[in-house]
Amino acid sequence: MSWPILSTITFIPLVGVFFILLVRGDDESARQNIRWVSLITTGFTFLASLFIWANFDYQTAGFQFEERWDWLGGNISYRMGVDGISMLFVILTTFLMPFCILASWVSIERRVKEYMIAFLVLETLMIGVFCALDLVVFYVFFEAGLIPMFLIIGIWGGKRRVYASYKFFLYTLLGSVLMLIAIMAMYWDAGTTDIPTLMAHSFPASMQTWLWLAFFASFAVKMPMWPVHTWLPDAHVEAPTAGSVILAAILLKMGGYGFLRFSLPMFPVASDLFAPFVFTLSVVAIVYTSLVALAQEDIKKLIAYSSVAHMGYVTMGIFTMTEQGIQGGLFQMLSHGIVSGALFLCVGVIYDRMHTREIAAYSGLVNRMPFYAVAFLIFTLANVGLPGTSGFVGEFLTLLGAFEVNTWVALIATTGVILSAAYALYLYKRVIFGTLDKESLKSILDLSLREKVILVPLIVLTVFFGFYPAPVLDVTQASVDALIQNYQAALTAAGKTALLAH
Repeated sequence: MSWPILSTITFIPLVGVFFILLVRGDDESARQNIRWVSLITTGFTFLASLFIWANFDYQTAGFQFEERWDWLGGNISYRMGVDGISMLFVILTTFLMPFCILASWVSIERRVKEYMIAFLVLETLMIGVFCALDLVVFYVFFEAGLIPMFLIIGIWGGKRRVYASYKFFLYTLLGSVLMLIAIMAMYWDAGTTDIPTLMAHSFPASMQTWLWLAFFASFAVKMPMWPVHTWLPDAHVEAPTAGSVILAAILLKMGGYGFLRFSLPMFPVASDLFAPFVFTLSVVAIVYTSLVALAQEDIKKLIAYSSVAHMGYVTMGIFTMTEQGIQGGLFQMLSHGIVSGALFLCVGVIYDRMHTREIAAYSGLVNRMPFYAVAFLIFTLANVGLPGTSGFVGEFLTLLGAFEVNTWVALIATTGVILSAAYALYLYKRVIFGTLDKESLKSILDLSLREKVILVPLIVLTVFFGFYPAPVLDVTQASVDALIQNYQAALTAAGKTALLAH
């Protein structure tokens, strides 16, 4: 295409930022105008991204809608493009952003202009991560995304917001510094930072090990994988509702995307070598963080620990290097983005009314909030992985891929399904059922029209993809097949090289 559609979608939110900056005053009328500009901007960005979905060639494994301009010189260019893997995350990002704006409509009352600007800038940076086809461009988007999220948690968060925001920033920055060193080493070896070129480049086996570990340090923190997950519960608990949604639905997925875009295709020998290590961390995360979730008294913290467990299925599936495992990992990331985001939105609904997230503060909500009870039930069952919901498809495929590679890994990981049912249903029972004996809850109101507009589309997608996952799996099929074929070919070539050396 002659028109740079990906750059247009990436930078549309910044146009919204420009119009917000033109709004004068800080009265309620000005704040409403800012909210509407933000909602219209994110809505228009989503509609523009649907153009990619409608015109995407599912049969092609390579990158589409490519754009390229000279940038820094020395073979470093501004290059954008999407394949079946990255397109999913672009659509997920643009789809969820309008709901985040709606979720903040009432709850954010101070510094509304700065808040909306932070979210729109964050949207640009997140889309840029998934579209970038140059390592330096990717790194700029990847790292810059820390800044608006740091501000969102640190300014509009809870009581311990400053501690949580610094912990989030320092954890993710430390891992990314190692990735920057690895990027420089790759440039010196390959003479380019062009991602498609690097995917076809054969790095020496000894170099692959160190490069893989450097990238792993960044992506493992981002996922987050056990034991570098401790920043996530704090960040979730202190972040405003919309911040938690974006953190769980999009920012965590950058780690999984990084493994698929860089670790597996660029460092296949090292990926094969470290696969048992990743399996070990994954099953520990699935079992351990599920047990920790059982002990939580804060609703948000419980859901945050469940996110770590669900990301364990993703890393396990990805490193099986089987079609079922990778497809399952991708589907699990998409499903978790919808379901986990919806669960945080559900927590935000009752927090806006009661201003507490303590499980003990609630009981018997079904008596006053029947619509809320139904919505929360659907997302809870999807989080458990009940057949007929999107959560089942991803977990089943990742376990199927793991079973092909290592039955013990699959067996231990399956216990996570039982544990997730335990903590999720225990939470639902305490919050929704029981007697309505607390005076503060006897006047609580059910979902408003705005809240129904937010949750109903998420319910529809959760159930739709549970029964009919083909629209997602078809998009990713060609890219996943190409990834596996290139991975196997690289391992075969590396094996022959090793034999010749001996």
